[in-house]
Amino acid sequence: MKHILFALLMGFTAIGFGQNTLSGTITDSNKQPLIGVSIYFPDLHKGNVSDETGAFRIADLPDGNVKVTFSYVGYKDQTLTVNVKNQPKIEVILIENTHMIDEVIVSTAFNKLQSQNVMKVEHASVKQLQRQGITSLIDGITNVPGVSQVSTGTSIGKPVIRGLSSNRVLVYSQGVRLENQQFGDEHGLGLSDSGVESVEVIKGPASLLYGSDALGGVLYFNPEKFADANKISADVSQKFFSNTLGSSTSAGVKGSTDNWKFLGRGSFNTHSDYQIGDGDRVTNTRYNETDLKAGIGYSNSQVSSVFRYNFNRLDLGLPEDGIGEQSTSKNTLFPRQGIDSHIASLHNNFFFGKSTLDADFGYILNDRSEFEDSNDPSLHMKLQTFNYDLKYHFPAWGKTELIAGTQGMHQTNTNSGEEMLIPDAQVNDFGVFATANHDFGSQVIQAGIRYDNRHITGEAAGIPGDEGSFEALDKSFNSFNASLGYKLNIIAPLTLRLNLASGFRAPNLAELTSNGVHEGTNRYEIGNQNLKNEQNVQADLNIEFKNEHFEFFVNGFYNHVNNYIYTLPTGEIREENDVYAYTQDNAKLFGGEAGIHFHPHPVDWLHFESSFETVTGKRDDGAYLPLIPANNWNNTLRAEFTIKKWLADGFARVNLNSTFSQDNVSGFETRSPGYALLNAGFGGKVKWGKSAFDVTVNANNILGKQYIAHLSRLKNDGIPNIGRNIVVGVNFAI
Repeated sequence: MKHILFALLMGFTAIGFGQNTLSGTITDSNKQPLIGVSIYFPDLHKGNVSDETGAFRIADLPDGNVKVTFSYVGYKDQTLTVNVKNQPKIEVILIENTHMIDEVIVSTAFNKLQSQNVMKVEHASVKQLQRQGITSLIDGITNVPGVSQVSTGTSIGKPVIRGLSSNRVLVYSQGVRLENQQFGDEHGLGLSDSGVESVEVIKGPASLLYGSDALGGVLYFNPEKFADANKISADVSQKFFSNTLGSSTSAGVKGSTDNWKFLGRGSFNTHSDYQIGDGDRVTNTRYNETDLKAGIGYSNSQVSSVFRYNFNRLDLGLPEDGIGEQSTSKNTLFPRQGIDSHIASLHNNFFFGKSTLDADFGYILNDRSEFEDSNDPSLHMKLQTFNYDLKYHFPAWGKTELIAGTQGMHQTNTNSGEEMLIPDAQVNDFGVFATANHDFGSQVIQAGIRYDNRHITGEAAGIPGDEGSFEALDKSFNSFNASLGYKLNIIAPLTLRLNLASGFRAPNLAELTSNGVHEGTNRYEIGNQNLKNEQNVQADLNIEFKNEHFEFFVNGFYNHVNNYIYTLPTGEIREENDVYAYTQDNAKLFGGEAGIHFHPHPVDWLHFESSFETVTGKRDDGAYLPLIPANNWNNTLRAEFTIKKWLADGFARVNLNSTFSQDNVSGFETRSPGYALLNAGFGGKVKWGKSAFDVTVNANNILGKQYIAHLSRLKNDGIPNIGRNIVVGVNFAI
């Protein structure tokens, strides 16, 4: 089967063959050839590896400047900008460095290595997150300092970045802005970790690059790469979860020629109700997930195009009775949600000699149904989103890079169920921006400016004054935003970054139009059509030190938000629920993260990592903001090793994750006591004859601690979080 697919791919390469080829050799500092070095062109979505002599060759490349990254385990990554037409052959020397990792950052405009980037962006590979025994993608990213989640059991999680969540955090998947009715408390991330390579976290306003709703930050999920040129591969993985008696199965295949590439992946996850520390199960927290991903790409010397498609189906139980009927069934009960999500993206890079144009287009359909007591949906919403993103990279002027672009979105929401949370509505976004980066050697300055307009129209529905009725809506929101960043290499291992940026968020439909009982909070909520933009300014300071055996970082931030939107009680009671109305006030959030990574000589295989994070959020009247995560201190002792010829890339870890009590709560929250969770794991690549497979075994919350996270939506019912969970994973490459 693999040979047939490869033959079909080779047959297509006769179309549009380019003329530029880059070749060369890769050696270490002693001039010894390095075998298996990854050579990757991020703008072209293509790559290869060096052969047994350290040589490589990649054909069909553009005429102008193009970025290429060389990466190899145990060596510093190196990124070069080469003009293949003028420099068709190069020699690359990689410098040995066992522990420092330097990734190319895709979520920022200039796609630089993190060490070159003006903005501090956290990068985490999904493989490393999976080695920590995560139960879901959102569960994994909470291991990134400064990132938390508002959770409903193990199935629903909403990202929180430095105390901001919901529509204040923007999520990108496959390079497309994810829109899935994220205003709702029961509306989680809705992404599978299968087929995702890494996540990048921008902690702070990113409206300059992404427009409205990036006021609090961005989660940018990078999809898995295509196969190296002229190769084809397949893999199968299986994970088992003791707590939920769950399983996760994934299988994929991908292949590439010099011009064409394709991939396909499917996965299925199924879980029973999760178990708390005393052994009881939380009724109807079970869920099932089906995920399919596909991609096809083509590149030559003038253009690179990639089309990707993702279908995700979720069948989610909604816990209502807490510790009720005890069952290990995976068939969801009522009430439940059924969600079908379709994400299609088309990414194009056009090369015009010294300049390039990125033209990206996306379509998302989020089809969400809620079933109360029968298979006829009581709530049914369809959200369709079309978006575009055009960026023109001007020819470099010395060490100055300039990008100008425009972005836009057309969105429609339609209801067909008996109930309506928000009205039928349309949202249209338009934005233009420009940003520049100048490199002075040890110093880099980056600045930008942007203008946005959002126009929202909503249809009137119901009888005025009745629950579930909506007034007609026609509102426009405008905003100017800017950013300024400065990076200084004080001395070789010590770097300082200082960033000042503004961001904005237009009120969402729920905040503008709500008129009814919000089941997730047991409140009757009333919207406010007079709400203004949330507008913030945030200052960030990052200092980091890295040498061969010791690393530390300190991040501090101060975030001032004008017109922060929240709810206040009115003193009324409707439908047997207290009435809350949306209002605005200025607010501030401040705090940061700090951490160390120590791997002493001569025991370089032993690592100690420790990080601390804190955030405080207050309104101008002194009251605390809701949904602010508690302070957290995370400590890990990790060993990396190889055992003779049968285990490679081995690891073992012990982790103590300590969450402090949260006493700074809003008026309708309760305080949360602190807790500490002990976790451990081991694994690696097992070699069995000519075969090899990856194995991981993790035990999280080993002591079965009974605790309730401050941001758990089951906290008000006194329902604890998940107890002990043993996760076993196996991955076979075919």
